[in-house]
Amino acid sequence: MKVKIFDENHEKDLEKDINLFLENDIEVLDIQFRTSVSIFSEEQVYCFSAMIIYK
Repeated sequence: MKVKIFDENHEKDLEKDINLFLENDIEVLDIQFRTSVSIFSEEQVYCFSAMIIYK
């Protein structure tokens, strides 16, 4: 069993990275997705992350 972590500032970038990874010959056991947001000065900063557990 292995784990791959993805972390991007934009959801489309995360989607692209995950789709590229899934093109490999792997057996996916689980995918977990998280979104977080924080405030830096007056700007909202988003973090989109996913963890893929695979064989």
